[in-house]
Amino acid sequence: MPDAAVPPLRRAVDAQGTGIAPLRWPLEALWAQLEPLRPGLSVEALVETDSTSTRLLERARSGDGAPCLLVAERQTAGRGRLGRTWFSDTTTASSSTADGLGSLTFSLGLTLAPADWSGLSLAVGVALAEALHPGVRLKWPNDLWLIDEAAPGAPGRKLGGVLIETAALPDGGRYAVIGVGLNLARPDARPEITQATAGWREIEPLARAPEMLARLAPPLLIALGVFEQRGFEAFATRFAARDALAGRPVQTTSTDAERGVAEGVDARGALRVRTERGEERLIGSGEVSVRPC
Repeated sequence: MPDAAVPPLRRAVDAQGTGIAPLRWPLEALWAQLEPLRPGLSVEALVETDSTSTRLLERARSGDGAPCLLVAERQTAGRGRLGRTWFSDTTTASSSTADGLGSLTFSLGLTLAPADWSGLSLAVGVALAEALHPGVRLKWPNDLWLIDEAAPGAPGRKLGGVLIETAALPDGGRYAVIGVGLNLARPDARPEITQATAGWREIEPLARAPEMLARLAPPLLIALGVFEQRGFEAFATRFAARDALAGRPVQTTSTDAERGVAEGVDARGALRVRTERGEERLIGSGEVSVRPC
């Protein structure tokens, strides 16, 4: 279909805003599935951008609070927690067997008004992990881990991550942008990557980015609707079933650099750590992370 005939709510554009993106993203089918869940939703694909989340946040700050699912084949300035970089290469040494993309990177932006925002990243993680595989676990507060079930107790490897940011709208509402990055191929070694990594093609060797987007987006949008109505309570049991840290020794990077044992999360999604001084509860802010030790 020529680009001019593509409805504007389901469009694929290149970095300059013209032309069809090279991959055949299932925009029409995905929009038809998602729009009834969030009326007015647009579904868009970019060949390249700095950051899908940045693009949606800029729209919101300019007064555009329309819901949007935005996917990019390559990000040049993707972000993770604590100011880290999310690498989103078009190709990697191990990605040539499928569509040439080493990762799937997308952001979902929409207005949300939950009574309590606590635990949102955990709820998002639950939705993604459940849509993927039983071997995918959740490392508090926002990482997807792939666990080797043949080696009980072995540490997991990072498969992907979630970054949630918000912007105030002129009408007083809050626009949430949920950024998701999933390694399709295992990332090539870089000095900046300091933890063990995994790629989804270890599970499904022929997995392609467009099909993975169609797999993850519907349960994510449904989960956000549930969270808005019921908060983290609706996800607590499901998170516990995927909790990668429960029962593991951990070290926090809080001011006191506490060591202890992770004991799950509380009703609001705070990590519970049993230390020598008693129980410590960590909120998923940018100032705290945990690592198995």
